[in-house]
Amino acid sequence: MEERSVDVAVIGSGTAGLNALGQIRRAGKSFVLINGGEPGTTCARVGCMPSKAMIQVAEDYHRRLRLGKYGVAGYREPTLDGRQAMEHIQDLRDTFVERVLGKSTDKMPPDRFIRDYARFVEPTLLEVGGQRIRARSVVVATGSRPLVPPAWQAFGERILTTDELFELEDLPTSVAVIGLGTIGPELGQSLHRLGVEVTGFDQLTTIAGTQDPEVTTCAIDLMGKEFPIHLGQAAQIAEEGDKLRVTADENSVLVERVLCSIGRVPNVERLGLENLGVELDARGLPAYDPDSMQVGDLPVFLAGDITGERLILHEAADEGKIAGYNAARDQVTAFRRKVPLSINFCDPNICAVGRRWNDLDQATTAVGQIRFAPVGRALIMGSNRGMLRVYADQRSGVILGAEMIAPKGENLAHLLCWCIEQGLTVGRLLRMPFYHPVIEEALQAALYDLYDKVEAKNEGLTELFPDTH
Repeated sequence: MEERSVDVAVIGSGTAGLNALGQIRRAGKSFVLINGGEPGTTCARVGCMPSKAMIQVAEDYHRRLRLGKYGVAGYREPTLDGRQAMEHIQDLRDTFVERVLGKSTDKMPPDRFIRDYARFVEPTLLEVGGQRIRARSVVVATGSRPLVPPAWQAFGERILTTDELFELEDLPTSVAVIGLGTIGPELGQSLHRLGVEVTGFDQLTTIAGTQDPEVTTCAIDLMGKEFPIHLGQAAQIAEEGDKLRVTADENSVLVERVLCSIGRVPNVERLGLENLGVELDARGLPAYDPDSMQVGDLPVFLAGDITGERLILHEAADEGKIAGYNAARDQVTAFRRKVPLSINFCDPNICAVGRRWNDLDQATTAVGQIRFAPVGRALIMGSNRGMLRVYADQRSGVILGAEMIAPKGENLAHLLCWCIEQGLTVGRLLRMPFYHPVIEEALQAALYDLYDKVEAKNEGLTELFPDTH
Protein backbone atom coordinates (compact mmCIF):
# COMPACT_ATOMS: atom_id res chain seq x y z
CA MET A 1 0.00 0.00 0.00
CA GLU A 2 1.33 3.43 -0.97
CA GLU A 3 2.48 5.61 1.95
CA ARG A 4 3.23 9.32 1.94
CA SER A 5 4.11 11.82 4.64
CA VAL A 6 2.73 15.22 5.66
CA ASP A 7 3.19 17.48 8.64
CA VAL A 8 -0.49 17.50 9.62
CA ALA A 9 -3.54 15.47 8.64
CA VAL A 10 -6.94 17.02 9.29
CA ILE A 11 -9.91 14.64 9.35
CA GLY A 12 -13.14 16.51 8.71
CA SER A 13 -13.80 19.58 6.54
CA GLY A 14 -16.45 21.24 8.69
CA THR A 15 -16.09 24.43 10.72
CA ALA A 16 -13.50 23.01 13.13
CA GLY A 17 -11.46 21.28 10.43
CA LEU A 18 -11.35 24.33 8.16
CA ASN A 19 -10.28 26.59 11.02
CA ALA A 20 -7.58 24.10 11.97
CA LEU A 21 -6.43 24.09 8.35
CA GLY A 22 -6.15 27.88 8.39
CA GLN A 23 -3.69 27.72 11.28
CA ILE A 24 -1.68 24.95 9.62
CA ARG A 25 -1.39 26.89 6.38
CA ARG A 26 -0.36 30.02 8.28
CA ALA A 27 2.44 28.03 9.92
CA GLY A 28 3.66 26.90 6.49
CA LYS A 29 3.21 23.19 7.17
CA SER A 30 2.34 20.53 4.64
CA PHE A 31 -1.09 18.99 5.12
CA VAL A 32 -3.84 16.77 3.84
CA LEU A 33 -7.54 17.40 4.46
CA ILE A 34 -9.73 14.29 4.58
CA ASN A 35 -13.53 14.22 4.51
CA GLY A 36 -15.68 11.15 4.04
CA GLY A 37 -19.11 12.69 4.58
CA GLU A 38 -21.10 15.47 2.96
CA PRO A 39 -18.96 18.51 2.09
CA GLY A 40 -19.75 21.82 3.75
CA THR A 41 -20.22 22.65 7.39
CA THR A 42 -23.03 21.34 9.59
CA CYS A 43 -24.02 24.95 10.23
CA ALA A 44 -24.50 25.72 6.54
CA ARG A 45 -26.08 22.40 5.51
CA VAL A 46 -28.43 21.35 8.33
CA GLY A 47 -27.79 23.62 11.30
CA CYS A 48 -27.81 27.27 12.16
CA MET A 49 -28.32 28.74 8.68
CA PRO A 50 -31.27 26.74 7.26
CA SER A 51 -32.94 26.76 10.68
CA LYS A 52 -32.66 30.55 10.84
CA ALA A 53 -34.08 30.77 7.32
CA MET A 54 -37.12 28.76 8.47
CA ILE A 55 -37.40 30.85 11.64
CA GLN A 56 -37.41 34.07 9.58
CA VAL A 57 -40.13 32.83 7.22
CA ALA A 58 -42.23 31.71 10.19
CA GLU A 59 -41.68 34.96 12.07
CA ASP A 60 -42.63 37.15 9.11
CA TYR A 61 -45.76 35.09 8.42
CA HIS A 62 -46.74 35.10 12.10
CA ARG A 63 -46.44 38.89 12.41
CA ARG A 64 -49.49 39.33 10.18
CA LEU A 65 -51.60 38.38 13.21
CA ARG A 66 -50.54 41.61 14.95
CA LEU A 67 -51.74 43.81 12.10
CA GLY A 68 -55.31 43.84 13.38
CA LYS A 69 -54.21 46.03 16.28
CA TYR A 70 -52.98 48.61 13.78
CA GLY A 71 -56.31 48.76 11.98
CA VAL A 72 -55.23 46.63 9.02
CA ALA A 73 -58.25 44.85 7.52
CA GLY A 74 -57.98 41.33 6.15
CA TYR A 75 -54.81 40.54 8.07
CA ARG A 76 -55.86 36.91 8.53
CA GLU A 77 -56.40 36.32 4.81
CA PRO A 78 -52.83 35.65 3.57
CA THR A 79 -52.05 31.95 3.21
CA LEU A 80 -48.75 30.12 3.05
CA ASP A 81 -47.57 27.91 0.19
CA GLY A 82 -45.57 25.28 2.07
CA ARG A 83 -43.77 24.07 -1.05
CA GLN A 84 -42.63 27.55 -1.96
CA ALA A 85 -41.56 28.26 1.61
CA MET A 86 -39.43 25.09 1.71
CA GLU A 87 -37.97 25.88 -1.71
CA HIS A 88 -36.92 29.33 -0.46
CA ILE A 89 -35.30 27.80 2.64
CA GLN A 90 -33.45 25.26 0.51
CA ASP A 91 -32.27 27.93 -1.93
CA LEU A 92 -30.76 29.91 0.95
CA ARG A 93 -29.24 26.73 2.39
CA ASP A 94 -27.62 25.89 -0.94
CA THR A 95 -26.22 29.42 -1.18
CA PHE A 96 -24.59 29.11 2.25
CA VAL A 97 -23.11 25.70 1.40
CA GLU A 98 -21.76 26.94 -1.94
CA ARG A 99 -20.08 29.88 -0.23
CA VAL A 100 -18.36 27.56 2.25
CA LEU A 101 -17.18 25.18 -0.46
CA GLY A 102 -16.09 28.00 -2.74
CA LYS A 103 -13.83 29.40 -0.05
CA SER A 104 -12.50 26.09 1.23
CA THR A 105 -12.35 22.82 -0.68
CA ASP A 106 -13.64 23.28 -4.24
CA LYS A 107 -10.29 24.40 -5.64
CA MET A 108 -8.09 22.07 -3.59
CA PRO A 109 -6.14 19.44 -5.57
CA PRO A 110 -6.94 15.76 -4.86
CA ASP A 111 -3.60 15.17 -3.17
CA ARG A 112 -4.51 17.86 -0.60
CA PHE A 113 -8.22 17.08 -0.23
CA ILE A 114 -9.19 13.40 -0.08
CA ARG A 115 -12.91 12.61 -0.27
CA ASP A 116 -12.98 9.38 1.72
CA TYR A 117 -13.08 8.03 5.26
CA ALA A 118 -9.87 7.85 7.29
CA ARG A 119 -8.94 5.26 9.88
CA PHE A 120 -6.13 5.28 12.44
CA VAL A 121 -3.65 2.43 12.12
CA GLU A 122 -1.36 4.07 14.67
CA PRO A 123 -1.53 7.50 16.39
CA THR A 124 0.33 9.09 13.47
CA LEU A 125 -0.55 6.67 10.66
CA LEU A 126 -3.82 6.86 8.74
CA GLU A 127 -5.35 4.62 6.13
CA VAL A 128 -7.59 6.35 3.59
CA GLY A 129 -8.62 5.75 -0.02
CA GLY A 130 -6.26 2.83 -0.59
CA GLN A 131 -3.19 4.65 0.73
CA ARG A 132 -1.46 5.30 4.01
CA ILE A 133 -0.58 8.74 5.29
CA ARG A 134 2.10 9.29 7.91
CA ALA A 135 1.55 12.58 9.73
CA ARG A 136 3.57 14.26 12.45
CA SER A 137 0.24 15.22 14.03
CA VAL A 138 -3.47 14.69 13.39
CA VAL A 139 -6.54 16.87 13.98
CA VAL A 140 -9.80 14.93 14.33
CA ALA A 141 -12.83 17.10 13.54
CA THR A 142 -15.39 14.63 12.20
CA GLY A 143 -18.36 16.31 13.88
CA SER A 144 -21.55 14.66 15.06
CA ARG A 145 -24.94 13.51 13.79
CA PRO A 146 -28.47 13.46 15.21
CA LEU A 147 -29.25 10.68 17.67
CA VAL A 148 -32.16 8.46 16.67
CA PRO A 149 -32.90 5.42 18.91
CA PRO A 150 -32.68 2.14 16.93
CA ALA A 151 -36.33 1.31 17.67
CA TRP A 152 -37.44 4.58 16.07
CA GLN A 153 -35.37 4.03 12.93
CA ALA A 154 -37.84 1.33 11.91
CA PHE A 155 -40.43 4.05 11.23
CA GLY A 156 -38.34 5.20 8.28
CA GLU A 157 -38.91 8.60 6.70
CA ARG A 158 -41.69 9.44 9.16
CA ILE A 159 -38.91 10.15 11.67
CA LEU A 160 -37.21 13.45 10.85
CA THR A 161 -33.99 14.97 12.11
CA THR A 162 -32.40 18.21 10.98
CA ASP A 163 -30.66 16.12 8.32
CA GLU A 164 -34.03 15.43 6.66
CA LEU A 165 -36.28 18.32 7.70
CA PHE A 166 -34.77 20.86 5.32
CA GLU A 167 -35.02 18.38 2.43
CA LEU A 168 -38.83 18.17 2.62
CA GLU A 169 -40.65 19.33 -0.51
CA ASP A 170 -43.67 20.43 1.52
CA LEU A 171 -44.61 20.98 5.14
CA PRO A 172 -46.26 18.10 7.01
CA THR A 173 -49.72 18.61 8.49
CA SER A 174 -48.73 17.50 12.01
CA VAL A 175 -45.47 16.95 13.88
CA ALA A 176 -44.47 15.76 17.33
CA VAL A 177 -41.19 17.33 18.41
CA ILE A 178 -39.40 14.98 20.77
CA GLY A 179 -36.56 16.77 22.53
CA LEU A 180 -36.92 20.42 23.52
CA GLY A 181 -33.29 21.27 24.14
CA THR A 182 -31.62 23.51 21.57
CA ILE A 183 -33.20 22.65 18.23
CA GLY A 184 -36.66 21.49 19.33
CA PRO A 185 -38.09 24.82 20.58
CA GLU A 186 -36.79 26.75 17.56
CA LEU A 187 -38.12 24.41 14.90
CA GLY A 188 -41.24 23.44 16.83
CA GLN A 189 -42.30 27.07 17.16
CA SER A 190 -41.43 27.78 13.52
CA LEU A 191 -43.41 24.81 12.21
CA HIS A 192 -46.35 25.84 14.39
CA ARG A 193 -46.25 29.39 13.02
CA LEU A 194 -46.11 28.00 9.48
CA GLY A 195 -49.41 26.22 10.08
CA VAL A 196 -48.22 22.76 11.16
CA GLU A 197 -49.99 21.18 14.14
CA VAL A 198 -47.14 20.76 16.64
CA THR A 199 -46.88 18.99 20.01
CA GLY A 200 -43.67 19.03 22.06
CA PHE A 201 -42.28 16.33 24.36
CA ASP A 202 -39.23 16.10 26.60
CA GLN A 203 -38.36 13.81 29.48
CA LEU A 204 -36.64 16.73 31.22
CA THR A 205 -38.60 19.41 33.08
CA THR A 206 -36.83 22.30 31.35
CA ILE A 207 -36.68 23.58 27.77
CA ALA A 208 -33.87 25.13 25.71
CA GLY A 209 -31.29 24.15 28.33
CA THR A 210 -32.51 26.68 30.92
CA GLN A 211 -31.25 26.31 34.49
CA ASP A 212 -32.47 29.41 36.30
CA PRO A 213 -35.80 28.35 37.86
CA GLU A 214 -37.49 31.71 37.21
CA VAL A 215 -36.45 31.78 33.56
CA THR A 216 -37.41 28.12 33.16
CA THR A 217 -40.93 28.75 34.45
CA CYS A 218 -41.31 31.80 32.21
CA ALA A 219 -40.00 29.96 29.14
CA ILE A 220 -42.30 26.98 29.59
CA ASP A 221 -45.28 29.29 30.09
CA LEU A 222 -44.57 31.39 26.99
CA MET A 223 -43.70 28.51 24.66
CA GLY A 224 -46.63 26.47 25.98
CA LYS A 225 -49.02 29.19 24.86
CA GLU A 226 -48.04 28.54 21.24
CA PHE A 227 -48.19 24.74 21.12
CA PRO A 228 -48.78 21.97 23.71
CA ILE A 229 -45.65 20.96 25.64
CA HIS A 230 -45.42 17.81 27.77
CA LEU A 231 -42.40 17.55 30.09
CA GLY A 232 -41.02 15.10 32.62
CA GLN A 233 -41.86 11.83 30.87
CA ALA A 234 -40.07 9.90 28.13
CA ALA A 235 -42.03 9.72 24.87
CA GLN A 236 -42.93 6.42 23.21
CA ILE A 237 -43.76 5.98 19.51
CA ALA A 238 -46.10 3.40 17.98
CA GLU A 239 -47.38 2.89 14.46
CA GLU A 240 -51.08 3.58 13.88
CA GLY A 241 -52.05 3.18 10.25
CA ASP A 242 -49.91 5.49 8.15
CA LYS A 243 -49.33 7.79 11.13
CA LEU A 244 -47.41 7.65 14.39
CA ARG A 245 -48.86 7.68 17.90
CA VAL A 246 -46.61 9.55 20.35
CA THR A 247 -47.36 8.97 24.02
CA ALA A 248 -45.83 10.28 27.24
CA ASP A 249 -47.60 9.23 30.42
CA GLU A 250 -51.26 10.29 29.92
CA ASN A 251 -50.51 12.58 26.98
CA SER A 252 -50.92 11.19 23.48
CA VAL A 253 -51.06 12.60 19.95
CA LEU A 254 -51.38 11.14 16.46
CA VAL A 255 -49.04 12.79 13.94
CA GLU A 256 -47.81 12.54 10.38
CA ARG A 257 -44.13 13.01 11.30
CA VAL A 258 -41.88 13.04 14.36
CA LEU A 259 -39.00 15.49 14.62
CA CYS A 260 -36.37 13.75 16.75
CA SER A 261 -34.12 16.31 18.44
CA ILE A 262 -32.95 14.41 21.52
CA GLY A 263 -29.23 15.02 21.01
CA ARG A 264 -26.23 14.27 18.84
CA VAL A 265 -23.59 11.55 18.82
CA PRO A 266 -19.95 11.90 17.69
CA ASN A 267 -18.90 10.48 14.33
CA VAL A 268 -16.28 7.98 15.51
CA GLU A 269 -17.34 4.61 14.06
CA ARG A 270 -14.86 4.45 11.16
CA LEU A 271 -11.97 6.25 12.84
CA GLY A 272 -10.31 3.32 14.60
CA LEU A 273 -9.66 5.43 17.71
CA GLU A 274 -8.98 2.23 19.63
CA ASN A 275 -5.65 2.19 17.78
CA LEU A 276 -4.53 5.32 19.61
CA GLY A 277 -3.64 3.12 22.55
CA VAL A 278 -5.59 5.18 25.11
CA GLU A 279 -8.77 4.50 27.04
CA LEU A 280 -12.04 5.43 25.33
CA ASP A 281 -15.23 6.49 27.11
CA ALA A 282 -18.76 5.14 26.52
CA ARG A 283 -19.07 7.34 23.42
CA GLY A 284 -15.86 5.90 21.96
CA LEU A 285 -13.86 9.07 22.61
CA PRO A 286 -10.49 9.55 24.33
CA ALA A 287 -10.00 12.11 27.10
CA TYR A 288 -8.60 15.44 25.93
CA ASP A 289 -7.51 18.80 27.33
CA PRO A 290 -10.21 21.40 26.45
CA ASP A 291 -7.64 24.22 26.60
CA SER A 292 -5.18 22.63 24.16
CA MET A 293 -7.48 20.01 22.51
CA GLN A 294 -4.68 17.44 22.88
CA VAL A 295 -5.40 13.75 23.51
CA GLY A 296 -3.14 12.76 26.41
CA ASP A 297 0.46 13.31 25.32
CA LEU A 298 -0.20 12.13 21.76
CA PRO A 299 0.22 14.34 18.68
CA VAL A 300 -3.53 13.98 18.18
CA PHE A 301 -6.04 16.79 18.71
CA LEU A 302 -9.85 16.81 18.82
CA ALA A 303 -11.93 19.79 17.70
CA GLY A 304 -15.56 20.73 17.19
CA ASP A 305 -18.76 18.78 17.70
CA ILE A 306 -16.98 15.43 18.01
CA THR A 307 -16.15 16.38 21.61
CA GLY A 308 -19.84 16.60 22.51
CA GLU A 309 -19.22 19.68 24.64
CA ARG A 310 -19.76 23.19 23.23
CA LEU A 311 -21.82 22.35 20.15
CA ILE A 312 -21.83 25.90 18.82
CA LEU A 313 -20.21 27.23 15.65
CA HIS A 314 -17.96 29.87 17.23
CA GLU A 315 -16.75 27.30 19.76
CA ALA A 316 -16.02 24.80 16.99
CA ALA A 317 -14.10 27.50 15.14
CA ASP A 318 -12.06 28.32 18.25
CA GLU A 319 -11.35 24.66 18.95
CA GLY A 320 -10.25 24.18 15.36
CA LYS A 321 -7.88 27.12 15.65
CA ILE A 322 -6.44 25.81 18.92
CA ALA A 323 -6.04 22.28 17.55
CA GLY A 324 -4.53 23.50 14.28
CA TYR A 325 -2.14 25.88 16.05
CA ASN A 326 -0.86 23.11 18.31
CA ALA A 327 -0.76 20.46 15.59
CA ALA A 328 1.53 22.70 13.54
CA ARG A 329 4.04 23.23 16.36
CA ASP A 330 6.41 21.19 18.46
CA GLN A 331 5.25 22.74 21.73
CA VAL A 332 1.62 22.46 22.83
CA THR A 333 0.00 25.62 24.23
CA ALA A 334 -3.06 25.84 26.48
CA PHE A 335 -5.44 28.71 25.69
CA ARG A 336 -7.98 30.50 27.85
CA ARG A 337 -11.42 29.77 26.45
CA LYS A 338 -13.95 32.51 25.83
CA VAL A 339 -16.92 33.25 28.06
CA PRO A 340 -19.69 30.73 27.27
CA LEU A 341 -22.54 32.13 25.19
CA SER A 342 -25.59 30.28 23.94
CA ILE A 343 -28.57 31.66 22.04
CA ASN A 344 -31.80 29.88 21.17
CA PHE A 345 -33.57 31.73 18.37
CA CYS A 346 -37.13 30.96 19.35
CA ASP A 347 -39.36 33.98 20.02
CA PRO A 348 -38.52 35.41 22.50
CA ASN A 349 -34.85 34.34 22.37
CA ILE A 350 -33.67 32.10 25.19
CA CYS A 351 -30.05 32.89 26.07
CA ALA A 352 -27.41 32.00 28.64
CA VAL A 353 -24.15 33.85 29.24
CA GLY A 354 -21.16 33.13 31.48
CA ARG A 355 -21.63 31.18 34.69
CA ARG A 356 -24.77 29.06 34.76
CA TRP A 357 -27.27 28.94 37.60
CA ASN A 358 -26.31 25.41 38.69
CA ASP A 359 -22.65 26.44 39.03
CA LEU A 360 -23.22 29.55 41.15
CA ASP A 361 -22.60 29.77 44.88
CA GLN A 362 -26.00 31.06 45.93
CA ALA A 363 -24.62 32.33 49.25
CA THR A 364 -22.22 34.74 47.52
CA THR A 365 -24.22 35.60 44.40
CA ALA A 366 -26.62 38.51 43.91
CA VAL A 367 -29.36 38.39 41.27
CA GLY A 368 -31.03 41.31 39.50
CA GLN A 369 -34.02 40.88 37.24
CA ILE A 370 -36.54 42.62 35.02
CA ARG A 371 -39.72 41.41 33.35
CA PHE A 372 -40.34 42.76 29.86
CA ALA A 373 -44.04 43.55 30.28
CA PRO A 374 -43.43 47.27 31.13
CA VAL A 375 -40.37 47.82 28.90
CA GLY A 376 -41.35 50.60 26.47
CA ARG A 377 -39.45 49.44 23.40
CA ALA A 378 -40.67 45.85 23.84
CA LEU A 379 -44.25 47.09 24.26
CA ILE A 380 -44.08 49.09 21.03
CA MET A 381 -42.69 46.03 19.22
CA GLY A 382 -45.55 43.90 20.52
CA SER A 383 -42.93 41.65 22.13
CA ASN A 384 -43.10 42.60 25.80
CA ARG A 385 -42.85 39.02 27.06
CA GLY A 386 -40.14 37.31 29.07
CA MET A 387 -37.59 38.15 31.71
CA LEU A 388 -33.88 38.83 32.20
CA ARG A 389 -31.87 37.65 35.22
CA VAL A 390 -28.28 38.88 35.76
CA TYR A 391 -25.83 37.38 38.28
CA ALA A 392 -22.97 39.17 40.08
CA ASP A 393 -20.54 38.46 42.87
CA GLN A 394 -22.23 39.96 45.92
CA ARG A 395 -19.08 41.48 47.41
CA SER A 396 -17.19 42.78 44.36
CA GLY A 397 -20.13 43.42 42.03
CA VAL A 398 -18.36 41.67 39.14
CA ILE A 399 -20.85 40.34 36.58
CA LEU A 400 -20.78 36.52 36.52
CA GLY A 401 -23.50 35.49 34.09
CA ALA A 402 -27.09 35.82 32.98
CA GLU A 403 -30.04 33.86 31.69
CA MET A 404 -33.05 35.23 29.86
CA ILE A 405 -36.04 34.70 27.65
CA ALA A 406 -36.16 38.06 25.97
CA PRO A 407 -37.04 39.97 22.80
CA LYS A 408 -33.75 40.72 21.02
CA GLY A 409 -32.07 38.49 23.57
CA GLU A 410 -29.37 37.73 21.02
CA ASN A 411 -28.23 41.37 21.33
CA LEU A 412 -28.52 41.57 25.13
CA ALA A 413 -26.61 38.30 25.50
CA HIS A 414 -23.74 39.58 23.37
CA LEU A 415 -23.48 42.79 25.39
CA LEU A 416 -23.34 40.87 28.65
CA CYS A 417 -20.86 38.36 27.26
CA TRP A 418 -18.47 41.15 26.25
CA CYS A 419 -18.86 42.78 29.67
CA ILE A 420 -18.04 39.52 31.44
CA GLU A 421 -14.99 39.07 29.19
CA GLN A 422 -13.81 42.50 30.39
CA GLY A 423 -14.45 41.68 34.06
CA LEU A 424 -16.79 44.65 34.49
CA THR A 425 -18.85 45.37 37.60
CA VAL A 426 -22.50 46.30 37.96
CA GLY A 427 -21.57 49.86 38.89
CA ARG A 428 -19.26 50.22 35.89
CA LEU A 429 -22.01 49.09 33.54
CA LEU A 430 -24.47 51.55 35.02
CA ARG A 431 -22.09 54.36 34.10
CA MET A 432 -22.47 53.37 30.44
CA PRO A 433 -24.93 55.33 28.26
CA PHE A 434 -28.33 53.76 27.66
CA TYR A 435 -30.36 55.32 24.86
CA HIS A 436 -34.15 55.72 25.09
CA PRO A 437 -36.22 53.91 23.98
CA VAL A 438 -34.18 50.77 23.26
CA ILE A 439 -34.38 47.17 24.39
CA GLU A 440 -31.09 47.65 26.28
CA GLU A 441 -33.03 49.69 28.85
CA ALA A 442 -34.26 46.34 30.16
CA LEU A 443 -30.66 45.47 30.94
CA GLN A 444 -30.23 48.83 32.65
CA ALA A 445 -33.28 48.12 34.84
CA ALA A 446 -31.98 44.67 35.78
CA LEU A 447 -28.61 46.22 36.66
CA TYR A 448 -30.26 48.83 38.90
CA ASP A 449 -32.05 46.00 40.70
CA LEU A 450 -28.75 44.14 41.00
CA TYR A 451 -26.80 47.22 42.13
CA ASP A 452 -28.91 47.48 45.28
CA LYS A 453 -27.88 43.92 46.21
CA VAL A 454 -24.08 44.12 45.78
CA GLU A 455 -21.66 45.64 48.27
CA ALA A 456 -19.35 47.37 45.78
CA LYS A 457 -20.60 50.88 44.99
CA ASN A 458 -19.32 53.52 42.59
CA GLU A 459 -17.06 56.27 43.89
CA GLY A 460 -17.67 59.96 43.04
CA LEU A 461 -20.09 61.64 40.69
CA THR A 462 -22.83 61.18 43.29
CA GLU A 463 -24.54 64.45 42.49
CA LEU A 464 -24.50 63.89 38.73
CA PHE A 465 -25.52 60.23 38.93
CA PRO A 466 -27.37 59.79 42.24
CA ASP A 467 -28.64 56.36 41.29
CA THR A 468 -25.06 54.98 41.13
CA HIS A 469 -23.51 56.53 44.24
